[in-house]
Amino acid sequence: MDVTGSSAIVTGGASGLGFATATRLAGAGARVVLVDLPGSPGAERAEELGGFATFVPADVTDGEQVQAAVEAAVSRGPLRVVLNCAGIAPPAKVLGRDGPADLGAFERVLRVNVLGTFNVIRLTADAMQHNDPDGDPVDGAGDRGVIINTASVAAFDGQIGQPAYAASKGAVHSMTLPIARELARFGIRVVTIAPGIMETPMLAGLPEAAQESLGHQVPYPARLGRPDEYAALALHIVENGYLNGETIRLDGAIRMAPK
Repeated sequence: MDVTGSSAIVTGGASGLGFATATRLAGAGARVVLVDLPGSPGAERAEELGGFATFVPADVTDGEQVQAAVEAAVSRGPLRVVLNCAGIAPPAKVLGRDGPADLGAFERVLRVNVLGTFNVIRLTADAMQHNDPDGDPVDGAGDRGVIINTASVAAFDGQIGQPAYAASKGAVHSMTLPIARELARFGIRVVTIAPGIMETPMLAGLPEAAQESLGHQVPYPARLGRPDEYAALALHIVENGYLNGETIRLDGAIRMAPK
C-alpha cells in the first residue's frame, strides 16, 4: 500500500514507538493523527512533523474521543493506516509485600491495553470499510486499510510481576487472527508486532547500568531495540500486502527469563 495522500492514526503517538512510527509514516507521505492523553506532549510532537501531523487528545478507552480522532483523520484523507501503540505496564505480583494484588490495578491494565486496542480497531475499521481499494485485490494490493497492533514478548515469555501485562498482550496477540479473518472481506489487514526490550520512555527512567544489563540479555544484537526499528517494521507491514493475521516478534531472539 502506498500511503501518500492517505491519513493514519497512531495511538500513543506522542512518544516512543508511536512517535517513531508517526515520523516514518509522515515521511512516506501520510497525514498522521497523533492520539495520546491530554497531558502528553502530543501537540509539540505534531508541530515537529509540520503539516503532516495533527494532535487529537484522547483516552483510547473512550469511544467518543476515539471517534473524534477518526473523524479528524478522515477529514485529511482516506483513513488507511492505524497503529495501536498506546499501553501501560505497571508491575504487580499476585502476592506482594502488602498482600494480594489490587484487583482494580489489574483491571486497569486490561482496560487500557485490551479494551482500548479493540475500541480503536472497531471504530477505525468502520471508517476503513468505505475506502476505495488500493489497487487490484488479486495482486494483494487491494487494501482498504491496515491495522497494526502492539503486543509484547511478554505475551509469550511473561515474567514474575507481569501477570496483568502478559495477559493483556496475550489478548492482543490472540485477537489478531480472528479480526483479520473477519475484516478480510473488506480488504482490511490486521497484523501485530510483539516488541522485545525497547528504548522507550518506560525504560528511560532506569539507571544506565540497568539498561545495559537488559540489553546484554538479548542474543543478537546485544542491545535494546530502537523505536525506529519498530517503525521500520510497521511501515514494511503497511507496504507488504501479503502480511496479514500474524504476530511478528521484534526482539533480537530474546526469550525472557522468569525475572
